[in-house]
Amino acid sequence: MDDRILSVEQLNEDIKDLEIRPSKIDEYIGQDEVKDNLSVFIEAAKMRGEALDHVLLYGPPGLGKTTLAYIIANELGTNIKTASGPSIEKAGDLAAVLSTLEPGDVLFIDEIHRIPRFVEEILYSAMEDYVLDIVVGNDSSSRNIRIELPPFTLVGATTRAGDLSSPLRDRFGIVCKLNYYNIEDLTKIIKRTSNVLDSPINDAAAISLASRSRGTPRIANRLFKRVRDFALVKGDGIIDDEIIDMALSKLKVDGLGLDETDHNLLRAIIEKFNGGPVGIEAIAASIGEEQTTIEDVYEPYLLQMGFLKRTNRGRVVTNKAYEHLGIERGE
Repeated sequence: MDDRILSVEQLNEDIKDLEIRPSKIDEYIGQDEVKDNLSVFIEAAKMRGEALDHVLLYGPPGLGKTTLAYIIANELGTNIKTASGPSIEKAGDLAAVLSTLEPGDVLFIDEIHRIPRFVEEILYSAMEDYVLDIVVGNDSSSRNIRIELPPFTLVGATTRAGDLSSPLRDRFGIVCKLNYYNIEDLTKIIKRTSNVLDSPINDAAAISLASRSRGTPRIANRLFKRVRDFALVKGDGIIDDEIIDMALSKLKVDGLGLDETDHNLLRAIIEKFNGGPVGIEAIAASIGEEQTTIEDVYEPYLLQMGFLKRTNRGRVVTNKAYEHLGIERGE
């Protein structure tokens, strides 16, 4: 079967994912400071009849950067074109995207830190002067082509703001950091998802699920869908604490949201490296995970929870992690 052919179930799931995402800034839960500032900047741009300044959204994965990009376009009343850093490998790839923009459009580039440096340089004039300078031909017969671009807004998203070059970072007029969500906001997100998917969940269960969602809406929604399946098959369709405990036990997610990989990571440092310090390369090799996956997906939450510390010599597991795992610390 061709992987590009989607089943009816997959299409329905994609439609539901789109429904879960809010389309207006007032519907977006959490990140209040970011929302308030963006509302002002968007309204001011509309009052002046200008394109919104370029926006950089950064923070751990799953916090709503893509959703915010779509909301910005919707609030501006313009179209959005999307691309990802890894897909832009040469100047022609970027030119192809930029040349399709209409006045006022939003161009969303996810993982913008992964655009090659030589391609990134073409963005500078596009962002500052709305022109595209491309060199065509070989060394002996090369020539410069300048293409005028309409005013547009680039929304860049990254989990690694530190990997952006200074020249690119400085060209963003609006820089927003997204932080992990608190349990109250995650509970609201879960209740909203419950209404959208028509899968009832009681208040206590929503709070319980929120507390295991690692401060991340994407994880909260993913866990909700899986818990919903257990409620449908093993229960009466209503999600309660009993269903959540059973489902998350099967999924190997503990009371603080740590999953099997988190446990393996902490245990590897404790059992193989005496609790640390140990380098990230050694940790990745010992548990069979990519270094970037550990740094982007697992480590931020473990650091936030105080289970892991970064030192000049490497990562160290804290006493809190030993207690959570029920392991006595050796001398």
